Amino acid sequence: MNATRNAELAAAQACHRLLHTARAALTGCEPATAASLLALPIAEADEALSRAGLAGNEAWLLEKLYDMGPESRVHT
Repeated sequence: MNATRNAELAAAQACHRLLHTARAALTGCEPATAASLLALPIAEADEALSRAGLAGNEAWLLEKLYDMGPESRVHT
């Protein structure tokens, strides 16, 4: 695997962790608590996206994350 591929994978993993953390935090927390829980995962995802050269391409990356899920979305 080359460095670009590794950086893209790290960015996808960071965003995946952010999505799971956001889902958990927003399910049972007050907004202020959720915001504090999300600060670190957001910063990690932002940094990983920048390292991979994907900053500004979050929509594309989210599509890739959906494709990685156990239930891939059906495109009609």
